[in-house]
Amino acid sequence: MRAHPAGPLHGGITPPPAAGAPPAELGALDPQVWPRSAERIGGELHLGGRSVTDLARAHGTPLFVLDEDDFRGRAADFATAFAGADVHYASKAFLCGQVARWIADDGLHLDACSGNELSLALAVGFPAERIALHGNNKSLVELRLAVDAGIGHVVLDSFDEIDRLAPLAAARMDAGGAPVPVLLRTTVGIEAHTHEFIATAHEDQKFGFSLAAGDALEAARRVLAEPALHLAGLHSHIGSQIFDTAGFEAAAHRVVGLLADIREATGEVLGELNLGGGFGIAYVSDDDPVNPADIAARLRTVVAAECAELDLPVPRLAVEPGRAIAGPGTVTLYEVGTIKPVRLGGGGASGTTLPVRNYVSVDGGMSDNIRTALYDADYTCVLANRTSDAPPALCRVVGKHCESGDILVRDLWLPSDVQPGDLLAVAATGAYCWSMASNYNYLLKPPVVAVRDGVATEIVRRQTLSDVFALDSLLAGRPAPSPAPSQPAPEHAAGARS
Repeated sequence: MRAHPAGPLHGGITPPPAAGAPPAELGALDPQVWPRSAERIGGELHLGGRSVTDLARAHGTPLFVLDEDDFRGRAADFATAFAGADVHYASKAFLCGQVARWIADDGLHLDACSGNELSLALAVGFPAERIALHGNNKSLVELRLAVDAGIGHVVLDSFDEIDRLAPLAAARMDAGGAPVPVLLRTTVGIEAHTHEFIATAHEDQKFGFSLAAGDALEAARRVLAEPALHLAGLHSHIGSQIFDTAGFEAAAHRVVGLLADIREATGEVLGELNLGGGFGIAYVSDDDPVNPADIAARLRTVVAAECAELDLPVPRLAVEPGRAIAGPGTVTLYEVGTIKPVRLGGGGASGTTLPVRNYVSVDGGMSDNIRTALYDADYTCVLANRTSDAPPALCRVVGKHCESGDILVRDLWLPSDVQPGDLLAVAATGAYCWSMASNYNYLLKPPVVAVRDGVATEIVRRQTLSDVFALDSLLAGRPAPSPAPSQPAPEHAAGARS
């Protein structure tokens, strides 16, 4: 699926499907999509016991509102379902100091995909032995940081990486340290039923050692020949936002087969098998994600069966949920600015009434949620500060960037009386929204506020123009204009509780 920069009517691209019939109840909160604490009180959306109007008044918009109990509850669901295995939070979904502490306190492991993610985890005191470092192009600096910190696993992704890591590991052993534990990321050739850009196990892509080409077995031989490296096991990841567990089961079949091949070729029996993440969540009511207990049961069953057939001991399992923990519990609040009715279909016959789509512009956009533009992602959105009995209107929620593709929700029904100053809430924005945020058009990255039991705590403060100016050699140190009216007053600075 590809997007044309001028929109779907250009370049011969088929327009996306329409929004369908209006729902029976505009503004209804599907519990599969919205945070566990989401409810309407007096018509107004409340999250974690706080009204969205109060949150917007205190912290400004756009605003990420994270339901702490939802986040930690989903982490606990995976930990319970995979008891006896290792649950790694995939921090690329969303990472900040407070999230890293929650994950540490709740006993989960953590995956870092860069040296900077690793540095953040170490800075907040995350136990190094429960951290794994991913990445297809780890630098010497990143590998040295991982080795010096004594992290739990380095997930090797290429032959070059083996060559880079081996001398660092040898130096650690010479200083009296233990061998560095590693996993081999294997490309198992499974096509995930997802978007092309987030399907990661087919052969023609940048990650891992190819199983079909024999690279994975050769990598195992090379690692086993390095005394300073300990080949702990194998890693496989087939993609993201996947609802069908058949792909995971097929991947498990192939990677267990590789365990048998390694035993036959080298005599080594590896003790760990990380089957990655990619478990889907519900962005819209039509999505049907698999719950953690079912995922765990199916993966345990297929791994046990494959190991029995090949006369292998069952390895210790690990999984890497990121989106499935962080995604559903966060909502983004926006303030409506401009509303523009647009008649669809160009010229019509005389007397023909053309359908109208309302373009509802908000004060954020692709700088805080690039996923719709990048992946054709679907989202759910509601009028949040009130309910309305007005008839439904076909709408498209768009941002304020200088891009026609700056779309947050492509087609949905909102009350026809939505007006400037209203608040809209977009559900399930906890994964890959703040993490992929940018300063396009010099917009500023929104804050993240955690809510729980009626208390709101700013865990990531709003970026200021002075923060951005500080990176500019000409503007550094110069005063920036005052915050826009939608931004919070000074008493709501970072760490403030309201």
